[in-house]
Amino acid sequence: MALSAEQETMIWKTLNDTRGKIEPSEYKNYIFGVMFYKFLSEKAEGWVKENAGNQTWAELWEQDAVRASDFMKRSLGYVIQPSDLFSAWQSAISEDKFNVLMMSDSLSRFNKNLYGDAKEDFAGIFDDMDLTSTRLGNNAQMRTATMIDMINLMSKIETEDNTDVLGDLYEYLIGMFAANSGAKAGEFYTPHQVSDVMAQLLTSGRENKEQYSLYDPAMGSGSLLLTTASHMQKAGVRGAIKYYGQELITTTFNLARMNLMMHGVEYNDINLRNADTLNGDWPDGVREGIDSPRMFDAVMANPPYSLKWDNKNREEDVRFKYGVAPASKADYAFLLHSLYHLKQDGRMAIVLPHGVLFRGAAEGKIRKQLLDNHHISAVIGLPEKIFTNTGIPTIIMVLEKHRQSDDVLFIDASNDFEKAKNSNVLRDKDVDKIVKTYLDRKDIEKYAHVATMDEIIENDYNLNIPRYVDTFEEEEPVDAQKLLDDMKEINAKEKQLMSELSEQFDQLVGTDEESSKHLELLKEALNNAR
Repeated sequence: MALSAEQETMIWKTLNDTRGKIEPSEYKNYIFGVMFYKFLSEKAEGWVKENAGNQTWAELWEQDAVRASDFMKRSLGYVIQPSDLFSAWQSAISEDKFNVLMMSDSLSRFNKNLYGDAKEDFAGIFDDMDLTSTRLGNNAQMRTATMIDMINLMSKIETEDNTDVLGDLYEYLIGMFAANSGAKAGEFYTPHQVSDVMAQLLTSGRENKEQYSLYDPAMGSGSLLLTTASHMQKAGVRGAIKYYGQELITTTFNLARMNLMMHGVEYNDINLRNADTLNGDWPDGVREGIDSPRMFDAVMANPPYSLKWDNKNREEDVRFKYGVAPASKADYAFLLHSLYHLKQDGRMAIVLPHGVLFRGAAEGKIRKQLLDNHHISAVIGLPEKIFTNTGIPTIIMVLEKHRQSDDVLFIDASNDFEKAKNSNVLRDKDVDKIVKTYLDRKDIEKYAHVATMDEIIENDYNLNIPRYVDTFEEEEPVDAQKLLDDMKEINAKEKQLMSELSEQFDQLVGTDEESSKHLELLKEALNNAR
């Protein structure tokens, strides 16, 4: 982490001091927007320094604005003119010339000057920053003051490697906003430790692949994509890893685009869509009557749990050949969609509620098909309260498209965690234990079991973890003789203490009639107790 704990504390405190009455779920749109614009501006200035010799960006722009603009756009996919740079905003603030309209104009010009394929990655990325909103202030002057506070806060973060710092800050703030946004947090955040478990399971033995494609059909802020890629040796090499993802909520979709780019992913390697995964499949599908879907090396997902969805007329959808999930629970719809887009030698990991392991009817039939076709490799039980948006315990299910073996590894990691303020947290040693157990694929008493298909059939295809991993701890047998001896010893001590207390009471004398009467009553009660 490039940020120190002191920096994190300072930033979060300043954010809370400056956000006024804006709810954290809305305020994040502004602060992330400012942060991302700072990142793009500094990237543009860095590019100019590398490619313009001794000339400044302002000098190049003044000589030939059209040529300078085209030059930057072809390399970066966007252009920011000199007067619109983040550093220009800083200068205007220092000279008391900044106003919110200047910021609005800068963002508008940015959106109008996107290049080629970059349009899909950048278009509308600042739309969630409503600079006319009264939440920022009742008038332009107050809104200007609010934005100045944000710009000044971002100005305090100055290092030589802004990509690392801003990327780490972005990830830190996503977690903090999630923790302070209640149920809405599930729209965009998967705890890093859970992401890390999934990433290691997906990439193990494949870390040195030259080309690798990742897909998250419910990507939220994109943290699962980034964490998975971070375990690949070619992470950071342009063109080596391709990132694909879909997200229904536009604001969250924008968070993901910013997150990937601020972690150094080039726009050419990003293929994200603001779309409904279940109602609209990835576009590389049926062409001229032939099904040619896009397939991926690794698929990871933490979809919304037991989501209601439109399951009508889905029987002909090739994604759901093993069955159609019930309208009240889309869990298996997300799973089957993900499996469908997995390469033959690919691997996928998905977070789901425990219900998918044992619920019957349509889900039971789908589960049987998955098991009969050897797709389910492992089921990992996580602790409860591990996610900010729900207290229910969840599982990670690992699946493969083409497996020879039909056994299933069950891991019960539900008791390995550290208690935090409002949630439970997987520690590094808990993550390592899960990953090692998955790779070793051996029984561990009260923690893991490799179940044969015969065992699973005997359990009527029910995958409830306690059926396979017995975590019951027997109580130690009671030593009756020791218990009796202890009781005798306690009784003897009690009699001794009562006797000593009675002797002390006998020595007491009342100073008047009333106190003497009370004292006699106490002595009588004490004698009765003996």
